[in-house]
Parts: sequence; structure tokens; C-alpha cells
Amino acid sequence: MAKVIVMDHPLIQHKIGWVRRKETGSKEFRTLISEIAMLMCYEATRDLKLSDIEIETPICKTTVKELKGKKLAVIPILRAGLGMVDGMLEMIPAAKVGHIGMYRDPDTLRPVEYYCKLPEDCSEREVFVVDPMLATGGSSCAAIDMLKEKGVQNIRFMCIIAAPEGVQAMQKAHPDVDIYIGALDECLNDHYYIVPGLGDAGDRIFGTK
Repeated sequence: MAKVIVMDHPLIQHKIGWVRRKETGSKEFRTLISEIAMLMCYEATRDLKLSDIEIETPICKTTVKELKGKKLAVIPILRAGLGMVDGMLEMIPAAKVGHIGMYRDPDTLRPVEYYCKLPEDCSEREVFVVDPMLATGGSSCAAIDMLKEKGVQNIRFMCIIAAPEGVQAMQKAHPDVDIYIGALDECLNDHYYIVPGLGDAGDRIFGTK
């Protein structure tokens, strides 16, 4: 079974406390989501492999560490996942970015794909799928299904707020995908919103209702 890691870093927890507040406006919300993503990326890349290479400093030759061969990609689930991309690219600027668009059918509550654009060499990369919220897990599971169908094997999922129901759904559907969570909340309500959550992340990032 893959890892489920709930971040306990004080800065992450502090900033999540601010994005939960209903009075936090869109501009500040966007900034905080990006900052949280950057801090979570730092934690989630802790186990990337390194190799030794020889370089020359202004003083002498020496051996330093460099990321070992692994190419990285960030794949946000549209639209709310876009809010996490810039923060992650601050930490891994060489990563390529793809996009997966999904919406929840109001009748069936099932995710429906409407857009997918990935880097050509995505199957050769370590892929971080990002979405601020993991509620039912439907969209996340479907997005990862899509990536696996396209040959992507090395996948990690990162979210800021998760419900236990979504984590269980992800573990059942994709037991090989590590899950990185900023805060694990109590449950889903009757409308499938995370409790206590932070509302609709997409609406709050983009100022829509």
C-alpha cells in the first residue's frame, strides 16, 4: 500500500488556518494556496534520488549532489488545481506542466473529462497530480486512471484538504499512488463538501460563485 502523509509542518498548518477563514478574499486566498503548495512540494520531494557529479567552483573541483535523472511533471486537475502550480514551480522550475479538465455531473455525481493535455514524455516523468481538495475522490481517481492509460507509472497525488472518504477511495482505486495531504478533515456533508473544509476552492481562487 502506498504512503498517506499528512503534513504537520507549522507553516503549512498556519497558512491552512488562514485559507479556511471565510473572510479571506480571493487575492490573499490565491497567494496562500500557492505558498502552501510550495511548502508541501518541499516535503513531498524529500525522497527524490540524488547522484554525485563533479563540478568546478571558483576555488577548486568538488563533488556535489544533483537530482538523479528523474524528470518531473506537475498535472493540475482543472480548474482549482491551477492555484497550486506556480508554488510548485517555485521549487521545481524545470518541471513540465500538463492539464486535466474534469467536472462532476450534477445528476450522476461522476467525473466527466473535458480536457487533457500532457507533456509528450509524461510517461517518463515523476508526475505530481495536484488539486486543493480531495472530497469524494472521484475526479482524482479518474484523472489518475487517465494518466495510467497513457503509460504514466510514477504518480504522486497532492492536496491541501482531504476527507477520509476521498483518501479511502484513492487507496482502493490506486494503492500504488502516494498521497500528500495538508490537513485531513472530519467528513463529507450531504452536499459532498469537506467539513470543516474551506468551501469551493475553485470559486475562492478565481472569485466566482
